[in-house]
Amino acid sequence: MRNKHEKIEKNSLLMAILIAIVISIGGLIEIVPLFILDSAVPAVKGVKPYTPLALEGRDIYIKEGCYNCHSQMIRPFRAETERYGSYSLAGEFVYDRPFQWGSKRTGPDLARVGGKYPDSWHVQHMRDPASMVPGTVMPRYPWLEKNELKTDLIVKKMEVLRKLGHPYTDAEIAGAEQSITNKTELDALIAYLQSLGTAVKRR
Repeated sequence: MRNKHEKIEKNSLLMAILIAIVISIGGLIEIVPLFILDSAVPAVKGVKPYTPLALEGRDIYIKEGCYNCHSQMIRPFRAETERYGSYSLAGEFVYDRPFQWGSKRTGPDLARVGGKYPDSWHVQHMRDPASMVPGTVMPRYPWLEKNELKTDLIVKKMEVLRKLGHPYTDAEIAGAEQSITNKTELDALIAYLQSLGTAVKRR
């Protein structure tokens, strides 16, 4: 047995092949059951796919790098649940591609805080964060209010997401571009922030 083990260790090609086989078997054992199950993630009542405006706002959230400081996963620790509310459930994020979970805590977790304030608060907060939260290190985002929202890709985005399982109807997709016409990037970002944690609020 020892001689066989030495032969494997000394032959790098054989070692690489055996490693690939072991990793493949382990991967299949973990992945195949997910295709057999109806759903690997328990559904959360009230979770809906993003509206066209919130969907565009999510892209702006990613483009501006908001996720670098604001994660969206309240962990099941007392310090976090007392500050933000009930901890995050995987079912709340079934329409996130990719999801924004993380552990970064430079800014508050937005899984529950996003919809806590009115739109006017968010507008002023983006113009001048320090005027709303003294001592914050968040930079200003005044251009979001001036930049007109681009609408040319929203229909394609929603069609792709429908292929991935998002329940958008033909009517929703057909009216998507019209529904976000004459909106700014700030309007879209606020719509996204207001949508965060809405399912939990309904529970």
